[in-house]
Amino acid sequence: MNVAAPKLLAKSQLLQSVRIAAKRGPYRCFSCSIHVQQQTTPPPSGQDAPRTTHFGFETVAEALKEHKVSAVFSSVASSYDTMNDLMSLGIHRLWKDHFVRNLNPGSNPLTTRSPDSQGWNILDIAGGTGDVAFRMLDHASTINNDAHTRVTVADINPNMLAEGRKRALATPYARSPRLSFMEANAEHLPTIPDNSIDLYTVAFGIRNFTNKDAALREAFRVLKPGGVFACLEFSKVNSSLFDAVYKRWSFGVIPLIGQLVAGDRDSYQYLVESIERFPSQTEFRDMIKNAGFLVPGQGWEDLTGGIAAIHKGVKPIEGHT
Repeated sequence: MNVAAPKLLAKSQLLQSVRIAAKRGPYRCFSCSIHVQQQTTPPPSGQDAPRTTHFGFETVAEALKEHKVSAVFSSVASSYDTMNDLMSLGIHRLWKDHFVRNLNPGSNPLTTRSPDSQGWNILDIAGGTGDVAFRMLDHASTINNDAHTRVTVADINPNMLAEGRKRALATPYARSPRLSFMEANAEHLPTIPDNSIDLYTVAFGIRNFTNKDAALREAFRVLKPGGVFACLEFSKVNSSLFDAVYKRWSFGVIPLIGQLVAGDRDSYQYLVESIERFPSQTEFRDMIKNAGFLVPGQGWEDLTGGIAAIHKGVKPIEGHT
């Protein structure tokens, strides 16, 4: 996808700005407008300090991160594809196609479902815009001739869900029971029963979670025995030269283009920082194992030199661990 500059900005101006940014060192966000000011005074005597986590390169109280991430995605919801085009050098669409083909939704029974059940029950977490869900349903229908597989798109951000519902109107699934949307926090899914999901997917979302371990435990809980956890996420580039080039692009160019194209430099700055802070392939694989999953092979597949990776885990079937 080619990113077009706003009408008031000449193409030559955009290119010149990108060239200037590429020559600079990494951009650091010293004062982001979306930031919620943290309490800087120490807690009263006898009270524990609040638990902290990271928001990009910033350390924040856990209670604040959800609000800050929500502000980012509320800002970028309408330009989400543009954002992913910038973050992935334009190839996130190919990665998602590969992700779905590899999972092969609607094929032979994935879990220990009863023989009379039909179709897969898929939960797509942080999937607000429906990008992966639509691909899943298309694949099940056209490749596996399966008209029963259904996808629930869950997202904590109502603006992302609104964008997904709008996009669904252009698909065959707009008013189909095979597609539904729900507002939910991946770290706590009380409305989803234990052992009820065949396939749990999360694409470019888990790095934004406040408590990734809690989300992995919830994924394990809701999956049926034999069910699959599948995650597509930005990861660690495995070539030092390529890594240097990609980081220069990420920190020097992406926030600037975010400003020029979407009028929002701060959100794009957070997003590139969140990639840098995400665990390595090995570390994330071990987190999946620690949640109780069996991990096939090395546990991940690198895409485009490690810019992104696909991770999988399988919920053990009793007696087959």
